[in-house]
Amino acid sequence: MATARFSFRTEHKSTYVMNPEPRHSKEFIFELTDDKLIKHARALLAGTASHEGHVGGRIVHKKADYNPAFSFHLDPSTIYFFDTEIEVRDAEPEYVEDHIDDAGGAFLPGKQWAPWASRIIREIKI
Repeated sequence: MATARFSFRTEHKSTYVMNPEPRHSKEFIFELTDDKLIKHARALLAGTASHEGHVGGRIVHKKADYNPAFSFHLDPSTIYFFDTEIEVRDAEPEYVEDHIDDAGGAFLPGKQWAPWASRIIREIKI
């Protein structure tokens, strides 16, 4: 079984007329250990896949050395790619960080996180 690391950002377009520029989140780094998912992530980066382009999984409230900007990471065994997800799982990484102690209840039930605006931006060399 291979291991690979990738990162994503979320992008939200402003509805404020005076600032039409999109706002990007901090880079969120995640680890994949499933060969099929690694292949799909690489295809997304190469532009040879366009389906299931967003990243989801279960939050672990523990800092991972490979994701230094956040106090949490995604459990590699729970990561999946999606096109659509339920709204209760959607949140920007910084919002999750600010409300991490609430994750698992009404906020991100089951600690399942699936940011709708997530887009893989690069593979991290290990």
